[in-house]
Amino acid sequence: MATSRTLRTRARILDAALDLFERQGYDATTVNQVAEAAGVTPMTFFRHFATKDAVLVTDPYDPLIAEAVGDQPGHLPPLERTRRGLLAALGDITPTEDATARRRVALVARSPSLRAAVAVGTEATQDAIVERLVADGTDRLDAAIAAAACLAATTAALLAWGTAPDDVTLAQLVRRALAHLAPAGAPS
Repeated sequence: MATSRTLRTRARILDAALDLFERQGYDATTVNQVAEAAGVTPMTFFRHFATKDAVLVTDPYDPLIAEAVGDQPGHLPPLERTRRGLLAALGDITPTEDATARRRVALVARSPSLRAAVAVGTEATQDAIVERLVADGTDRLDAAIAAAACLAATTAALLAWGTAPDDVTLAQLVRRALAHLAPAGAPS
């Protein structure tokens, strides 16, 4: 479990990085500049974030998402369990997390060099969902297809959100994206 000091240091690094990325651009900002702005050493930066792109594309939500998927009724098809789990996980994001996520997503949406990092982050989320579904008895291929489909829709919504008007929420766009995968008559 992370200590409050560790969480504060991580938040300070994240805030400094976002400020610098927004001011200077992602590609023009170095890890040393972020560390200096956050008042930490580069080594401390790397204790919290494995790479510069990790500041923007990693998040603590994979276990939450996997748990939300696992909490869905087991009689539902894997795609519907995953879709509903992602929708349920949205409700646990605080307004502060939402504002920080919007800044991160806006930067990613404007930086083509980060697309590969987004794919890696999405793969980690997919793996967490697949493992949860498999643990509940779902065939691995069926679990992978369900997770990939829902995450593709969610990623499209995330990238659109980064450049959407301020009054459009992440939850609105993700609900809209996942509604395309809902069976007829299912709640969206």
